[in-house]
Amino acid sequence: MILQVPAIAKNTFIESVRQPIFLILILLCGILIVLSTWSTAFSMGYSTESAEVSGDNKLLFDVGLATVFVCGTLLTAFLATAAISREIENKTILTVVSKPVGRTSLVLGKFGGITAAITAAILTMLLFLLFAIRHEVMSTAADDLDGPVLVFSLSALFLSVALAAWCNFYYGWSFPQVASLLLLPLSLAAYVLVLAFDKDWHLQPLGSDFKPQVMLACFGMLLAMVVLTAIATAASTRLGQVMTIMVCAGVFIFGLLSNHLLGRQAFLNKPIAIVVYAEPTQPSHELFNEAGQSYTVTLNAVPDLSLTTGMSVFYGPTPNGWDMITPAFAPFEGDATDPDDLYGSSREPGLIITEVGDNRRTFTLTQIGRDPLGLRRPPRPEDHLFLEPQRVNMAALGVWSVVPNMHYFWMLDAITRNVTIPPRHIGLLTMYAGFQVGGFLCLAVILIERRDVG
Repeated sequence: MILQVPAIAKNTFIESVRQPIFLILILLCGILIVLSTWSTAFSMGYSTESAEVSGDNKLLFDVGLATVFVCGTLLTAFLATAAISREIENKTILTVVSKPVGRTSLVLGKFGGITAAITAAILTMLLFLLFAIRHEVMSTAADDLDGPVLVFSLSALFLSVALAAWCNFYYGWSFPQVASLLLLPLSLAAYVLVLAFDKDWHLQPLGSDFKPQVMLACFGMLLAMVVLTAIATAASTRLGQVMTIMVCAGVFIFGLLSNHLLGRQAFLNKPIAIVVYAEPTQPSHELFNEAGQSYTVTLNAVPDLSLTTGMSVFYGPTPNGWDMITPAFAPFEGDATDPDDLYGSSREPGLIITEVGDNRRTFTLTQIGRDPLGLRRPPRPEDHLFLEPQRVNMAALGVWSVVPNMHYFWMLDAITRNVTIPPRHIGLLTMYAGFQVGGFLCLAVILIERRDVG
């Protein structure tokens, strides 16, 4: 199996990049991204934000990333169908499984080859998007073209096509294969050269226009494509090309809607308001990890329910209460003005309101009890405030956990809002993608083991 899987993967990769649709979708994605630089001007260049992607480029990045997503989904379905479903229909798969080669090795090898081809295609598409982000949107007719972007990107494209045509004419090599495999390294070299020059052709450090957060968003997109490749591999063991495309498109759309359809049913809680200001009442309370420490909190609006002293409070980063920062605790019953009642030896840990401002939007949150409550962090702006602990619908949570959630891979919002993507999120996202891929590959093995390919 150790020798069989790489051999099958290599053969599948070569067959995939030789498909004309492979090069066509890559070039189509590039054309659509180029057109986006002309059609995504909505602020007319008046934005003054300082994020990595700001103003008109927010919409450019949004549309460009979505274009890569759609083109990658279509390409994944086409390649998976050509690698598995078509071989089963044409009976050519019999020459492989009769060697003998195990069907598990066949699925893993096919998945490895398709994933390598998809990775090469997605990286090329993302390089086109990075060229567009560096060039920026043509907000007005007075905007200048980015000379290095145009010269180096077009040179890479022309050189790839010219060399592919030359090799096809003189050596009979596959034109799509040579063109697409040359386009990736030449585009990467072109992007490095673009980073070395500013728009006026002055030399600059490579890090001047390098956008690390944008790169992390692109990495998330690549992980999403790997998950879709596993889904397409599983679907193509039983379905034809059209149905495989429909399954991939369905999973893609349902994955984008899963938070709305399933996520809001999994965690049952309703926020009363959103935090816009949070500050410790004393410098020593900044960590908010001991009983007796307090924070002054201001909400974005006056809650419908009047806030009173002694009221238990919970907070978290999401409007449905998922990933609640405050652990569950029993409601407070007692005198919120009596220190002995708040911090006595019999008082269980909790988080309550100890003072309410005149505007009914500002109040003081205080940890009470004989021991710390165990908060993961203090409240901060954009947290959602709740009056009840989290309740979980296990059935909805189970379905929501199984369905690939494409929102996890879509990190555009963090970039456009100038929120740093933490390394922990990237690690969790990689683990999530790994579990999804493993699950769908197991399904693919089960489906093909029970199928008659003779």
